[in-house]
Amino acid sequence: MESGGVQGADTGKSTLPPTANQTTAENPWPLRMLSQKLKMHIDRVPPTWVEGQVIELNRRNSTTYLTLRDTDAEASFSLVVWGSVMARLEMPLEPGSRVVAQIKPDLYIKTGRLTMQTRDIRPVGLGDLLVRLERLRRALAAEGLFDASRKQRLPLLPHRIGLITGRDSDAMKDVIRNASLRWPAVEFEVREVAVQGVNAVAQVMRALAELDARQDVDVIVIARGGGSLEDLLPFSNEDLVRAVAAAATPIVSAIGHEADRPLLDDVADLRASTPTDAAKRIVPDVSEELHRIGQARAMLARRVEQLVHRETDRLATLRSRPVMANPAGMVDVRTDDIHRLTSRAHQAVSAAVHRDTDRIAHLKAQVRALSPQNTLDRGYAVAQLPDGHVLRDAADAPAGTRLRLRLAVGEVAAETLP
Repeated sequence: MESGGVQGADTGKSTLPPTANQTTAENPWPLRMLSQKLKMHIDRVPPTWVEGQVIELNRRNSTTYLTLRDTDAEASFSLVVWGSVMARLEMPLEPGSRVVAQIKPDLYIKTGRLTMQTRDIRPVGLGDLLVRLERLRRALAAEGLFDASRKQRLPLLPHRIGLITGRDSDAMKDVIRNASLRWPAVEFEVREVAVQGVNAVAQVMRALAELDARQDVDVIVIARGGGSLEDLLPFSNEDLVRAVAAAATPIVSAIGHEADRPLLDDVADLRASTPTDAAKRIVPDVSEELHRIGQARAMLARRVEQLVHRETDRLATLRSRPVMANPAGMVDVRTDDIHRLTSRAHQAVSAAVHRDTDRIAHLKAQVRALSPQNTLDRGYAVAQLPDGHVLRDAADAPAGTRLRLRLAVGEVAAETLP
């Protein structure tokens, strides 16, 4: 490595690779070059405000060394705080304090040690936490995550309940005991997780994803038996709130903290005041349901009896009517009508026949009076020429003309005289 550096100095031109990905075993960087480049890169990082919890604190003369850990994950950094920065604090820091700090990374080239130089540090009080939670609450509400229209209805009778709660906690015992007393057939799928501290958010979200993916889980209860505002902060974590909003299974929040409601209460499909209240609201009481069934059956029996009695009375009323008491009476009345109408029809027809018979006889008499035969019967005869024409003029029958005379009965031959 030294020979490479000397060679570059002698020629006045560097033979070292310009970037890290161009280095090789045959042409490496001197360690100082890596330190210098890292130093240049880190120096470009601007000061950054971060939040965490103080888990270690060591004071050495005027310098304080802190270990700051993320509040929701296993991540930590060592911070160096100069005495002038610590002097601005109204109250001294203690392990467990929640703080925000403005830090600037710095690399010491000689040792390659990375330190976080703290330019400002401020404790986060309850008031600050509440303000930030309220700001996040308003932002999520503006997105519609808390709208009643997107909340799912709980099943009437869940067969299997997913329960996310602390390990061997009273909240778990309360939910299981009270739900089983109300509905003995109910089943539970329990996930015991950390419900406070840095691991709480990750474990609750992992358990939620597992239970939400199961088809046999009808509802999921996230339960904890209350606690301080700091203890309940994981249940206001934005990632957890969004995961609950995206779940396909109905979610019940049973955190049990009335004074400062975590955001989980707002996004859950149902908020229960305590784990015991959650058990009462997710399953019905078997004794109450049996009582209601008994009431329904009694009411149904009464309604059926009322219907039968009402219809029996109607049948009796119908049977008491004359038409039902003597059904043949209606037929007899119609029979008399038929006889009367039949007699009238016979009389009308007979009258018409007699009247038309007389009319026909009169017409026959008229026809016979006008008949040529009637004329012949009175002594007249009809003279016909040999060609059959009737003789109407004597001039048409000169002497010697043979004639045929039609009489009332028969015919005679004749001849005209000169």
